[in-house]
Amino acid sequence: MSFGTAEYKKRILKTKERMAAEGIEVLLITDPANMNYLSGYDGWSFYVHQMLIIIIDEEQPIWIGRGQDANGAKVTTWLYHENIIPYPDDYVQSETKHPMDFVADILKQIGQQNRFIGVEMENYYFTAKCYEQLKKGLPNASFRDASLLVNWVRIIKSETEIEYMKRAAKIVEKTMAAGIELVNEGVRECDVAAKIFHTQITGTDEFGGDYPAIMPLLPSGERTSTPHLTWTDQRYKSGELVILELAGCYKRYHSPLARTVHIGQPSEKIKALSEVVVEGLNACLDMIKPGIACEEIEEAWRKSIEKSGIIKESRLGYSMGLNYPPDWGEHTASIRKGDKTILQPNMTFHLIPGIWLDQYGFEASESFRVTENGCETFAELPRDLYIKEASLTKI
Repeated sequence: MSFGTAEYKKRILKTKERMAAEGIEVLLITDPANMNYLSGYDGWSFYVHQMLIIIIDEEQPIWIGRGQDANGAKVTTWLYHENIIPYPDDYVQSETKHPMDFVADILKQIGQQNRFIGVEMENYYFTAKCYEQLKKGLPNASFRDASLLVNWVRIIKSETEIEYMKRAAKIVEKTMAAGIELVNEGVRECDVAAKIFHTQITGTDEFGGDYPAIMPLLPSGERTSTPHLTWTDQRYKSGELVILELAGCYKRYHSPLARTVHIGQPSEKIKALSEVVVEGLNACLDMIKPGIACEEIEEAWRKSIEKSGIIKESRLGYSMGLNYPPDWGEHTASIRKGDKTILQPNMTFHLIPGIWLDQYGFEASESFRVTENGCETFAELPRDLYIKEASLTKI
């Protein structure tokens, strides 16, 4: 386990307090990050249906998953083995059976069929079919949406979680430096991606890395006008911008980071854009402290960039930390206008004030934690535009 049993029990208690406030007696968790947070379960099994069940008047959760994954639950969780319940393999991707039929049967067997049941409706891993089968199998239950109930419990990190994110930051520092070093004229984008993957997993001499929840995002040239492209097998050209957005990951805890490289001397327009973004990023970091609202950070950004005439319509950042593919964000607080979430110590965010124009873009980001008096960034790397002297390289 990544944490001691006492910390898992504390998390369960906080979750039950939220359940009670929402009138939920049984909570069905399918988000693998929430499952990990409460039980320690860690496996690449989220492509099939699996679940952690929190019953408000039972001490331990129940894990239900595919039979061949049950031993993984025994190895990685703090649960009693009798609370790990496998379903047979003929439930997997079947046209006649569904794992939620099995879940419903278990809930009936243990007398939970008439209770108020919370389900994570807004969740990549909980399908419409899951919901329909649960309702069919538990006709006397009252279902409630509990999409972000556990996510909000996760928003304030423990000291051990912060330490894991600091280790992830050490990995991302090495990874970003390796990627920037390799980017140059004539180098294939896929070779830079390979170097990034190798460095992410190798980690440091003291600790290795984990797979991140998002692939390295590596748009170049005109593709920098949009943030969520990966890489191709094309070779970089002189005069191109290259954005690198990636993360270090340690025990499923992330530290994302974005930087931008220009091959050869950039135009005045590109230099000006980079200066606007970095100045706004610095202005935000300087004013972050406990007690302010997320929307106040966005307001500081807007005031910083307004003289440039640039307008950013997308959010400025989001809470993040523990997660699985396809996202390292926690889906709770966002740094944007209208979000009145009050910052508290040990909240952690990815602040990414990227600007994507019609033909090019610039990103520089920082992951940070809120401290008692301000904030601290997890990684330490220069934020300005990286300029590489174009020199034809083939590998």
